[in-house]
Amino acid sequence: MDRIIIDVREEFEYEAGHVDGAINLPPATLLKGLPKQLADLPKDTEILLYCLSGARSNTSIQILRQYGFTNLSNGINKDRVKAKYF
Repeated sequence: MDRIIIDVREEFEYEAGHVDGAINLPPATLLKGLPKQLADLPKDTEILLYCLSGARSNTSIQILRQYGFTNLSNGINKDRVKAKYF
């Protein structure tokens, strides 16, 4: 399975520019329950999260761990993700 990229910034930040193929799931959305976009994924799917500084993505990693996901990485921000993975 391909890597899933999650932009955990707020919707207005995502709309201002994001990594191609990234889905937008801010921490507040993750706290409401497992989002439908992730519900059918195997728990070992590679998931790369990013925000602006890495703080929100780190928080989101902790939330996703509570849902059982195990292969999580903090990409810090969109520029670092683009440079490292594209």
